[in-house]
Amino acid sequence: MMSSSAHHSDLKISVLGAGAWGTALANVAARTGAKVQLWGRDATHISHVSQERQNAKHLPGIKLEETITPTSNLAEAAKADLILAVVPAQALRQLCEQIKAHIAPSIPVVICAKGIERSTRAFLSDVVKEILPHNPPAILSGPSFAVDVARGLPTAVTLAAADEHLARHIAATLAIPSFRLYHSTDLRGVEIGGAAKNVLAIACGIAAGRSLGASAGAALVARGFAELNRFAQAHGARPETLMGLSGLGDLVLTCGSTQSRNYAFGLALGQGASLSQASGAKLAEGAFTASVLVEMAQAAGIDMPIAQSIDLVLSERITIGEAIESLLLRPSKSEV
Repeated sequence: MMSSSAHHSDLKISVLGAGAWGTALANVAARTGAKVQLWGRDATHISHVSQERQNAKHLPGIKLEETITPTSNLAEAAKADLILAVVPAQALRQLCEQIKAHIAPSIPVVICAKGIERSTRAFLSDVVKEILPHNPPAILSGPSFAVDVARGLPTAVTLAAADEHLARHIAATLAIPSFRLYHSTDLRGVEIGGAAKNVLAIACGIAAGRSLGASAGAALVARGFAELNRFAQAHGARPETLMGLSGLGDLVLTCGSTQSRNYAFGLALGQGASLSQASGAKLAEGAFTASVLVEMAQAAGIDMPIAQSIDLVLSERITIGEAIESLLLRPSKSEV
């Protein structure tokens, strides 16, 4: 069981995923006083991180806290009081399968990716429930850039779990003065907010890349948020969650900064880059989420024209110019 005492040196936290976000969260966990393992599958990369005491590949210039132990031994890393799963959304199932034999029952798994499983249309919390039925899932999401968090700049996010006591406890465990966590029991609302906003950020990036102006960008954010709301509430999310950090807050951050991989990806597309050129070998989760989000919306009879346009562009069924034209020519309607 996870220790009932947060900020205690005998607490063991494992961060599974040694990218920029995983490294930043490892620093946060270490600053609580816990002993932290930072796991990555690439042994050579982890060796460099250990020797240099920084993740030069993904988060250069940020020193690792002293109590962080980089490791490529997943079996050992799974033996912790709290697991933070910080692998890409489409890799979460494989990670859960790999730790299944090593994680103790009742140890919470905090999902720190934002997406929906493409092959199954499963929400990420449901993937954890399926593979690790004895380990309660939680979701950490909200407006946060890895470099800001790693540097200790003020950040506020949401920590959701179905059980309120667990959500409150994990939030307290990971909290430090510069990293504030609000707890929630709306697991579905928090994870949908994080997944859908990435698709909308691509749209805003494309609009900026095409120099459509600030007015168009604001309209995309507002109408995109309306789409996110429709989808989330149809899947049981609470409206107040969507108005919070993990919904509107994350959308605003992601849709207006090149620090966002999804916005930067869209910006490059709008400026004429090909799909491969736009990605720049960096993961833009929204590119994987777009098709499954649209499929799920259509199955539920939910209108999401912006998300649908992005899916059509990413699958190269229409051009960006055609997508813009189709959105502009939509019939007038009530804003509600």
